[in-house]
Amino acid sequence: MSLLAFAGCGRRSSVSADAIRPVKVAVAADAASIRKDFAGMATPDDAVNLAFKLAGQVLDVPVAQGERVVRGALLAELDPRDVELQVSATRSAFEEARSQQQRMQRLLAHQAVSRQEAEAAQTRFAQARSAYENALDLLKDTKITAPFSGVIEATYVDNFERVQAGQAILRLVDPRTTTVKFTMPERGLASLADTASRFEVEFDNFRGLRFAAKLKDYARTSSDASGFPVSLTLLGVDTARYDISPGMSCTVTMFSPDPVPGAVALPLSAIYAPTDGGTYVWIVGPDDRVERRAVTLGELFGSDRVVIDSGVEPGERVVTAGVYRLHPGDRVRILI
Repeated sequence: MSLLAFAGCGRRSSVSADAIRPVKVAVAADAASIRKDFAGMATPDDAVNLAFKLAGQVLDVPVAQGERVVRGALLAELDPRDVELQVSATRSAFEEARSQQQRMQRLLAHQAVSRQEAEAAQTRFAQARSAYENALDLLKDTKITAPFSGVIEATYVDNFERVQAGQAILRLVDPRTTTVKFTMPERGLASLADTASRFEVEFDNFRGLRFAAKLKDYARTSSDASGFPVSLTLLGVDTARYDISPGMSCTVTMFSPDPVPGAVALPLSAIYAPTDGGTYVWIVGPDDRVERRAVTLGELFGSDRVVIDSGVEPGERVVTAGVYRLHPGDRVRILI
C-alpha cells in the first residue's frame, strides 16, 4: 500500500512540474520618456492687491466683490480735503516764487541785482515747484483706478474707515488666464531643469482636451517641505472658446527623458517581491519557460508603470500577471 501511495505521489509531482501556467506578459520597452501626473490649478495671469500710497479716511469704495471693471475705472477714493489744503498752500508758494524768480531775471538783465541773488531766487522757485507737483501727485494718489480690466476678487475695507499707507484696499484679478500651477516633489527637480521635458494640461471642465504648456518658472526652495511650486504657461489657447478662469482644477502631465541609459519601463504588476526579500521579475525565454531575475527599480510614473534601471533588456518578455504562482523553470502559456 505504501509503495502505491508513493507511486501515486510521484505521478502528481511529475504532473505538477510539467503543468503549463497561463500568464500575461509585456515586452520591455525603452523608458525613453517617463510620464508623471500632478494635480494642478489655474491661477491668474494678472492679480494685484491695490493700496493707497498715503494714510487717510476712505471716502468711497464704489465696487463690490465679483464686479467686472475696465481699465481706468475708479475703485476707491480717500477723503481729499487735507491734501487739497496742501495743494492750495503749495500752489500759492509756487506762484509767489515764480513771480519772484521772473522779477529777479528782469533785474539781472539790467544788472540791478547780483547773479547770486538771481540764482537764489531760481533755487527757491525750483523748490516751490517741486513741492507743488508733489502735492498734485498726492491728490492723484487719493484715488485708486484699475490698472487693467478684471474682476474684483475681494474688498478689505469699508467706507469712512481710516487706513494706513500701503494697507490693502481691494484685490483685482484678470478673469481669464493661461497660467497653471502645481507642486513638484524634490526628486522631480532634475526633470524640470531638462529642456527635453514637456507638459500637457487637462482641465476637469474640458475632459479629453489636452493643452500644450511650457515651463514658466519654479521655486528652488520649499519652506514647508510640501514640494516646490511650479508655474506653466498654456500655449495657443483660444481664450474666447475655452474660458479658463483662476481656480479651475486640472491634471498636469509631464513627459521627461529617463536619466538612466538603457532603462526600460514595465507595468508595476510585473514586480515580484517575495517575503524573503529582493525585487525580481519573471523573464519568459524562447522555450516559454520562466527565469527569475533580480532587478533595480527606478521611478514610478503614470498610474501603474515603473522604470527598471537594470536587470531587463528592451525586447524581453516579462510576466505581468500571475508572478506569485511561478517557480524557476516553469513552462507558461501566454494569454492574449
